[in-house]
Amino acid sequence: MSERILVKGGRVIDPASGLDGLHDLYLAEGRVVALDVPPDGFTADFEVGARGKIVCPGFIDLCARLREPGHEHKATIAGESRAVAAAGITTLCCPPDTDPVIDTPAVANLIREKAQLTGTLRVLPIGALTRGLQGRDLSEMSALRSAGCLAVGNAHAPLANTLVLRRALEYAASYDLLVVIRPEDPHLADRGCAHEGPVSTRMGLPGIPETAETVAVAQVLALMEHTGARVHFAQISSGRAVRMIAKAQADGIPVSADVAAHQLHLTETDIEGFDALCHVRPPLRGRADREILREALRDGVIAAICSDHQPHEPGAKLDAFPATAPGMASLQTLLPLALQLADEGVLTLSRALAALTSGPAAVLGLELGALRPGAPADICIFDPEECWTVGEDTWLSDGRNTPFWKKTVTGRVTHTFFSGRLAFGH
Repeated sequence: MSERILVKGGRVIDPASGLDGLHDLYLAEGRVVALDVPPDGFTADFEVGARGKIVCPGFIDLCARLREPGHEHKATIAGESRAVAAAGITTLCCPPDTDPVIDTPAVANLIREKAQLTGTLRVLPIGALTRGLQGRDLSEMSALRSAGCLAVGNAHAPLANTLVLRRALEYAASYDLLVVIRPEDPHLADRGCAHEGPVSTRMGLPGIPETAETVAVAQVLALMEHTGARVHFAQISSGRAVRMIAKAQADGIPVSADVAAHQLHLTETDIEGFDALCHVRPPLRGRADREILREALRDGVIAAICSDHQPHEPGAKLDAFPATAPGMASLQTLLPLALQLADEGVLTLSRALAALTSGPAAVLGLELGALRPGAPADICIFDPEECWTVGEDTWLSDGRNTPFWKKTVTGRVTHTFFSGRLAFGH
């Protein structure tokens, strides 16, 4: 039996219910059991003083690569679990581009079992849309659903053609599976490595135009109406694509979207000096795109902020810019970057936390991301005023590939509870 815990005197913010105030929170048997008034006979096994801190649901990350199986030289589930807990994340989605690919129940179960062994996080594997992510033959989606995959996608791998996309959407819809699309037309993206604009032109880098994203979004939206599929656009980066999604939502099409935290702060100018730590996919775009992404998050068009965590070994970032591996390690900067949006007045604090909790829970259709009595005791407690420096003494991910290295950020997790058990505390 899990311990009985009293979280005392914190500012409890639960965006799902609109709760925001000073409260005591009571946890028992892995669940939230009461607010302010203890249940009959409740005696806490231990107490967490949360005065001056914020207490909220554990974060739900819609895209984080833990690199296992197949890429253990970059990171492992056991190793990254420490960074996950230190980031306040209790649930995360693992894209299907592992090795082997998540196209069978055996691989999905392997990942879930390895995560369960850590006892600190819930990993939700996203099943492959096509076998081996080859883009042609559809995966056994019914078997993947039975193995616990709530969604299917093809990660960064392209589909062979729009007929395969149509069939995939139809098949997923027949099992009520969410389809996660990372929209990019491979022919328009070609071999680009940066946003097609003045910066990439000046630096002589092959560009990826925003139309690579918008054309892909337009195709999917057209086929959604035909197939009745539910689609989530992952890691949206361009303002024009956001406007297309907003119109589709207004028309009643069941589409949602998320954005990587770094896209809300960095822009194409951050690759100046050929900084490979800012080589990401989709690429960092222009300032106007960034502002539209922020507005869409504020207005609820974009439901969630994800980390898009991609840890790499040091050598992966040491080649010429186009030859370096895209992606950044970003678990522990997820909260500080979200809080910075609130500090800058872009979002209210409640809206920023909703994008990390109730927003992604709604995308997945899960009864998570809330603090109502009976909900799982997945809790994050953080100090919104604590400043800390990203570096060896504070960073727990095996990946050091972050442009925020040696930067001082504000907002630090002090405790994370997963199913009523202490997963992290400092």
